[in-house]
Amino acid sequence: MKPIQMVDLKGQYEKIKADVDRGIQEVIDTTSFVKGGKVNEFQAALEQYLGVKHVIPTGNGTDALQIALMGLGLKPGDEVITPTFTFIATAEVVALLGLTPVVVDVDEKTFNMDLKAVERAITPKTKAIVPVHLFGQNADMEALLNLAHNHHLYVVEDACQSIGATYTFSNGTQKKSGCMGNIGCTSFFPSKNLGCYGDGGAIFTDDDDLAARMRAIANHGMVVRYHHDFIGVNSRLDSIQAAVLLAKLPHLDEYIVARRKAAAYYNNAFAGCDKIETPYTAPNTDHVFHQYTIKLMDVDRNALQAKLKEKGIPAMIYYPVPLHLQKAYQDPRYKAGDFPVAEKLCSCVLSLPMHTELDEEQLQYITSSILALV
Repeated sequence: MKPIQMVDLKGQYEKIKADVDRGIQEVIDTTSFVKGGKVNEFQAALEQYLGVKHVIPTGNGTDALQIALMGLGLKPGDEVITPTFTFIATAEVVALLGLTPVVVDVDEKTFNMDLKAVERAITPKTKAIVPVHLFGQNADMEALLNLAHNHHLYVVEDACQSIGATYTFSNGTQKKSGCMGNIGCTSFFPSKNLGCYGDGGAIFTDDDDLAARMRAIANHGMVVRYHHDFIGVNSRLDSIQAAVLLAKLPHLDEYIVARRKAAAYYNNAFAGCDKIETPYTAPNTDHVFHQYTIKLMDVDRNALQAKLKEKGIPAMIYYPVPLHLQKAYQDPRYKAGDFPVAEKLCSCVLSLPMHTELDEEQLQYITSSILALV
C-alpha cells in the first residue's frame, strides 16, 4: 500500500506532469514572470468555468478577502459578520482594516453560519456579511442573500475551500460558489481543490465598478500607471503559479468526482457506527469535500489522532479554537459558552485524508483502523 497522506500533491502532479512542466517552461522562456500572458489566460479560463464576469487574481486568499473589503469602501468601526468556526483569515482581514468583526455561531450539521444568529447580530453599524463555505459546501445563500438585501448589506463569500461547488436556488437557477454575493474570494494554496505550487488567490464579481476598483487596489491603487486613485496593496498571482493552475483547471471537475467517491466510501464504512457522525450535505448545495470532517461522539479525539498517526494515518483538527476564544481576538462582548455549537465542534471534529489520489486499499485501511479504535 502507498503511504497515506492528507493531500497527495505529488501523485496528482505526476498525472499532469507534461502539461505543468510545459506551462512553467513557457513562462521561463518568455521571462514574463509578473502579470504575464499565463495570468491573463488563467483569468479568462476561470471566468468561463465559473460563469462570472470578472476574476481578479491575487497573491493569496487572505489578500483576496482584504482587497474585497477595501473595494467596498468600508470605514473603521463598520461591523462585518463572520462565523466563529473558521480559519483565522476571515476575521484577520476585518481587524487589519480597522473594521469590527462580529462573530456568530454555526449550524451543527453543515458547520456553516447560522442565519438566525446572523439576523440577531445585525445592528445599524453592520455593513457586510462574510459567509464561509466551510470544508467544501455552500452556506444557505438564498436565505442569506434575502437577509442581506432586506438590511442593505454587502455579501462577501469566503469560497477559499469550496471552488467548484454548486448552489441551486429555489427557482432552479444554479450558481458556482463565490459567484452569488457582491464579491467572492478563493485561495489557490497547494492543498486546495484547485491549488498551485505556492501561494495564490482570486476575487470574483459581476459588478463592473467593483471589479475596476479592486483590480486597481490589488496593484497599488493604480488605474493608470503611476497615477494612484486609491490606497492599495501589492497582491499579484505570478505567472508560474498561473501556468500550474491553467494545467489543473480542466481537471477540476474530475478532481471533485474523485473526492466525492472517497467521501462516499467513508460514509458507507462509518454508516453503522454510533461513535462517528459523517458530513452532512444540505439539499440546496453539493459538496466538493475540501475536507472530509467527522464528528466524534464520546471518543477521546486526541488519543485517536495519536493512535492513527502510529498506524501511518494522518488526521487533522480544523479548528481547535474558535475565533472568539483566540488570544488575538479576545473581546469583552464574547466569552466561553456564548457560541455552544462552534465550541462543541472545536472539541469533537476530526478531518481524515481527502484528496484525488486515494485508492480503495488506503480507504479500507483508514476506515477499518478507525472503526477498530473508536
